[in-house]
Amino acid sequence: MSFVRAFARWGCSAAAIASLAVPSVAADKKAKDAAAETHSYYGPQPATENIDLTMYARIREEGFKHSHVMEFGGALADGIGPRLTGSPNMAKANAWTRDTLTKIGLENAHLEDWGEFGMGWQQINTWVRMVSPDPEPLWAQAAPWSPSTNGPVTGEVVYMNVQEMGDLEKYKGTLKGKIVLLGAMRPTPDITDPLFRRYTDAELKEMETYEARGGRYTPGSPEFAKFLADRMKIAEIRKAALKMMADEGSLAVLTPSRDGGDGGGTGIIFDDNGANLARDAQKKENAVTIPNAVMMIEHYNRLGRLVENHVPVTLELNIETKFTGDHEHGFDTVAEIPGTDPKLKDQVVMVGGHLDSWISGTGATDNGAGSIVAMEAVRILKSLGIKPKRTIRIALWSGEEQGLFGSQGYVKQHFGTFAEPKVPEPASVPSFLRQHGALSTTKEWETLDAYYNLDNGTGKVRGVYTQENWAIAPIFKQWIAPLADLGVTTISYRNTGGTDHLSFDAVGLPGFQYIQDPMDYDTRTHHSDMDTYDRLHALDLEQAAVIEAIFLYNTSEREAMMPRKPFPHPELEKQMTAPIPGIYPNAAPPADGVK
Repeated sequence: MSFVRAFARWGCSAAAIASLAVPSVAADKKAKDAAAETHSYYGPQPATENIDLTMYARIREEGFKHSHVMEFGGALADGIGPRLTGSPNMAKANAWTRDTLTKIGLENAHLEDWGEFGMGWQQINTWVRMVSPDPEPLWAQAAPWSPSTNGPVTGEVVYMNVQEMGDLEKYKGTLKGKIVLLGAMRPTPDITDPLFRRYTDAELKEMETYEARGGRYTPGSPEFAKFLADRMKIAEIRKAALKMMADEGSLAVLTPSRDGGDGGGTGIIFDDNGANLARDAQKKENAVTIPNAVMMIEHYNRLGRLVENHVPVTLELNIETKFTGDHEHGFDTVAEIPGTDPKLKDQVVMVGGHLDSWISGTGATDNGAGSIVAMEAVRILKSLGIKPKRTIRIALWSGEEQGLFGSQGYVKQHFGTFAEPKVPEPASVPSFLRQHGALSTTKEWETLDAYYNLDNGTGKVRGVYTQENWAIAPIFKQWIAPLADLGVTTISYRNTGGTDHLSFDAVGLPGFQYIQDPMDYDTRTHHSDMDTYDRLHALDLEQAAVIEAIFLYNTSEREAMMPRKPFPHPELEKQMTAPIPGIYPNAAPPADGVK
């Protein structure tokens, strides 16, 4: 799951309620007639789904008794390892998934270039040790796109606890030949509750209720404005600090590992966007020129305390990395089971997950799990000899961790693009908050039926988010009714962020993310060195693949296309949310020049 996208929202909100009413039984015949029309996704839907329980049984049998999902997982996580976009390992993963999908019988397996990503990079080796006052090995890993030290270097430590831009002044002239600790120490809370959990019935029931807006993850709210301002302030301070270090000739920079959910970030290393010292660090023009690494918090705190208490500290470290190009492109792996119905075969049902990962672990739960479940789902359907009415297509994305680049590129090339807004956004506004102009769609946009995504770790599927697609909930409820014994019970109308389904939802296409048991995803494995094959749960992944295969089959066989939310009009968003002028009856007219 993308760290920078965890709070992005793309829903069309309340307009969907008025325009997509649940049809009555009397609408069945009318819905069948509407299915023949190109735009049946905006028309009425059958009240009763035609569910093939025999096929449910066959999919269960194949998925639970002949599963290959953990074989896929071992080959990907252990056999290939970390898969940073643009890296040699990412290229290996693209090739392996393309070839493996061909081996299991899919057709037209190929790679699609979504555009330039930036610098190709891989970590070769990183080690740090304290030389004095007490020899000790320390745990650290190179931050993504860090340059090498070109062999071991030794230097005295300077601790820069910079909270305001003015704080930099006191370190001026002290950084030449030094190893800099950049970032505040943080407490390591006691862990009084388990870091591993599954959803309770009460939590799942709560997800079925309407989610009130507000908080720091809601664009436009005061909390979000402060959150964003704080992030931008930190970025500017880091930029200035790096320039000072480069000008004075610092040897290396060490930053503290961030915390995990519920205080779980102890004894491990989170190495992701939070460890980068520059925004879009993969781009040559933003390259960090000083070798930098992220350190386990307990070791970082010890170094910081020693320096704060005026104890001279000397470290020796070696950050060994390799750049493989300045203008590497990103690729998605795509393959399909062709449709067979003369009228419906050109329509497409998609499934996917992101294949890329960060570097400190092997990307098993984020998002090797989603990728191998998608592979197993299409393997199940292919092994059963299913001849779907619609084409079933799998896509495994890259560049997700840096901003959904792979899925956005695919959507842009195949389905639709947004015009530039009439008033350009300032460069300081992050890409995920930028306003868009009007949407222009392609012919393929009319034939994409639905996209299903899995990207919340190894936990089993408990339901699905409808992404505020109110008309689709009655369909999903009927589909999951025979799956209650597998724990699939919840249909949530809510939006959920941070995954590739957002790229489809943004252009008005049905894109969905499953609800999964949390396990230890947010607390321990998400972007950390603990994200390894050992954290995968075979039974949960088998269950998820069965559910995904059933959703794909049901979608492929329906007469009508899946209902869509209203066509998006982002160019009207500011107009629709603007205050109503003159709403206060006794308000005086504004003075000239005052808005």
